[in-house]
Amino acid sequence: MSLNTSVAGSGTASNASATILVGRVLLSILFILSGFAKLTAISATAQWFGSIGLPLPTAAAVGSGLLEFFGGLAILVGFQTRIVAIVLAIFTLAATAVAHLNFADQMQMLMLQKNLGLTGGFLLLAALGAGAYSVDAKRG
Repeated sequence: MSLNTSVAGSGTASNASATILVGRVLLSILFILSGFAKLTAISATAQWFGSIGLPLPTAAAVGSGLLEFFGGLAILVGFQTRIVAIVLAIFTLAATAVAHLNFADQMQMLMLQKNLGLTGGFLLLAALGAGAYSVDAKRG
């Protein structure tokens, strides 16, 4: 049984798709807002990226802002969900490795744990797909 189809006499598939929709909304919020913040404060983001040693901090700020914002929107509406979820999982792990491995800083450890949870959510989306309430379901 596919999670993208409904089963006569059973709400299981429909409930699964609704749950996946809620999960997509919750996962996407952080990325949409973070990407928007980066794109509307590129110089401040670039300054912070430079302070942690990233090369080409302005390009990194623009690139990460675009990826977060549009990746978050894609997850929200369920467009190319499996691919975008894998990309965002890799991005999240890379961002964690670059910026959140200061084990002496409790806030950084909290950010690391949050990012691992987000990565888990993206991997589940990559495995399950977007569900029936998505652009992917309407296209296929």
